[in-house]
Amino acid sequence: MSPHVLIVDDDPAIRDSMCEYLEMEGFKTDTLASGEEAIDFLKRTHTDIVVTDIMMLGMNGLELTDIIKKEYDTDVIVMTGYSGEHSYEEAISKGASDFIFKPIRFEELLLRMKRVLKERQLSKERDQILEKLKKLAITDGLTKLYNSRYFYKQLDLEIDRLNRYNHALSLLLIDIDHFKQYNDRFGHLEGDKVLIRMGQIIKSCLRRMDTAHRYGGEEFTVILPETACDEAAFVADRIRLAIESEVFSPSPGKEITITVSVGVTEYQADERISAFVQRADQALYLSKDNGRNRISCLPAR
Repeated sequence: MSPHVLIVDDDPAIRDSMCEYLEMEGFKTDTLASGEEAIDFLKRTHTDIVVTDIMMLGMNGLELTDIIKKEYDTDVIVMTGYSGEHSYEEAISKGASDFIFKPIRFEELLLRMKRVLKERQLSKERDQILEKLKKLAITDGLTKLYNSRYFYKQLDLEIDRLNRYNHALSLLLIDIDHFKQYNDRFGHLEGDKVLIRMGQIIKSCLRRMDTAHRYGGEEFTVILPETACDEAAFVADRIRLAIESEVFSPSPGKEITITVSVGVTEYQADERISAFVQRADQALYLSKDNGRNRISCLPAR
């Protein structure tokens, strides 16, 4: 797709000649006579680069640049014939990507535009890489749930919110029953399929405000804001039943069902995070000790 350029200048001869040259070079080009018209245009039309004169009636080019950089994902090249009145530093401080003097040499303008577009593309690619790295840092690669590092960060945030608004907060700790035997019998690839599906099922049982995490191995945690222990038990049982009803086929003609044990607890005011998580773990082991495929609630003492 051709880059979209908007030329803003109150001199029609400059607008028209610049437009003709840039269109010959493969750019999609529009022209306007004022900064006010340019702002209205940008509200409706995505534009990659605005090339604007500084000296115009009404809104000048530096004022236009300032608004564009605050409100739009658009680069700006500022042009002026008054080299003594406006400096490169002044234009750059307003957010301009480049600065060029009149009379405009079209070849120079083209080189500057190509450089701005290249830097724009590199910036977008860098932002995408950083976003991927950020996501990888908090996401479990297999299940696509949040990882244990993010679990503790999220739990800390929810406890802070609880302290400010006096809401309930509950925690589920979920463990797949006899998962080691399943792995040993059918192999890690089949075991990974179970973990992936566990993540999907758990997430499907939650509200938008809840967060699910792969805590480690075959263990998962769920943070339930604004949820008391008895309500959390209902959520836990919904997850348990949904998992129990799932059928896996690790080998031809073989159908296996998986069960989970769940520990449920509610946060007690002013307790340490480690005590909160440990109590959920103790509730989980009650479920395992009592025969698995069940939930156990352990209220705060």
